[in-house]
Amino acid sequence: MGASTLREIIGLDQAPAALSDATLILVDYQNTYTRGVMELEGWEPALDAAADLLARAREAGAHVVHVVNDGGPGPYDYSAEIGQIHPRVAPVDGEDVVVKSVPDAFVGTGLGGVVDAAGHGDVVVAGFMTHMCVQFTAQGAFLRGNRPTVVADACATRPLGSAVGETSAAALHGAALATIADLYGVVVRGAGDLG
Repeated sequence: MGASTLREIIGLDQAPAALSDATLILVDYQNTYTRGVMELEGWEPALDAAADLLARAREAGAHVVHVVNDGGPGPYDYSAEIGQIHPRVAPVDGEDVVVKSVPDAFVGTGLGGVVDAAGHGDVVVAGFMTHMCVQFTAQGAFLRGNRPTVVADACATRPLGSAVGETSAAALHGAALATIADLYGVVVRGAGDLG
């Protein structure tokens, strides 16, 4: 067991959200991340896990919100097929779609209003990329007073380099989840671990 998290030290609740009493926020499950320059490592099993999470949420009566990034022409063009939500986790009638342009899905969007209108303090977050939009959306939820739970196996990312060396996708994924679990939210391995 590692060192105590900030959540443990300051006494924040460690129980994961229950889908029946939460808003599910699915972040950037776009075709963007399944091929080409932005293809993520492990996107296929993560998408399988996301489809399972979505099915469980619908069965539990959770409020479901789909978040997409629209960056205009290129891999993030939401008006083009490459930027569309993957068919395996596509919205159905009655599910909200929020369009964002920065990693924190609460910034400059109506996501906060959608979450507030749903009436749930708990949010369940999963998506692409773990180290970017998932991490910052979980942080954004925490900072606005929600209680995020992140589903690890429904997230994926890609390897990155920096001035200090190369970081594998697995290491980056793990570091992002550890950052979230340190303060911003509860992290569970899969949808079956939700309350």
